[in-house]
Amino acid sequence: MVIYACGLRIQEGVSLQVSHIDSARMVLHIHAGKGNKDRRVPLPLPALVRLRTHWRTHRHPIWLFPARYRDSLDQPMAQRSVARAFQVALQESGIQKPATVHTLRHSWATHLLEAGINLRIIQDWLGHRSPRTTALYTHLTPQAEAAAATTSQRLLDAVL
Repeated sequence: MVIYACGLRIQEGVSLQVSHIDSARMVLHIHAGKGNKDRRVPLPLPALVRLRTHWRTHRHPIWLFPARYRDSLDQPMAQRSVARAFQVALQESGIQKPATVHTLRHSWATHLLEAGINLRIIQDWLGHRSPRTTALYTHLTPQAEAAAATTSQRLLDAVL
């Protein structure tokens, strides 16, 4: 849920620490993301509420998602554990499209673009240097194309 809600890479998701949450500003601080870059991404309130509920069940002093086994409690959970859980959830949902955890990041970016968020802002939140990379993440959907056609028609009607 947090990977989708904040557009994270799988490594960024499993590496989240309690101290990375800034609930006063409603942002998540991503430390040493791809390219060893730090960035801040919006933290939606429902995600914060779920993170707080989750934290109450384990109360690990550092990791939001600690490793399960006692000999590795000082480390975050493994990426492969998240990938496996995602594949199980995908199968149980009955969704036939091929997808990975990274697909959630692409979907998040596409949904933001469809909601009217500026591509430059999405680029910053994703931590991309180039808008071309961000453009690859955002996919045109029939809804986006229909909205663009409607807006184009409205602009033309206003001029004529």
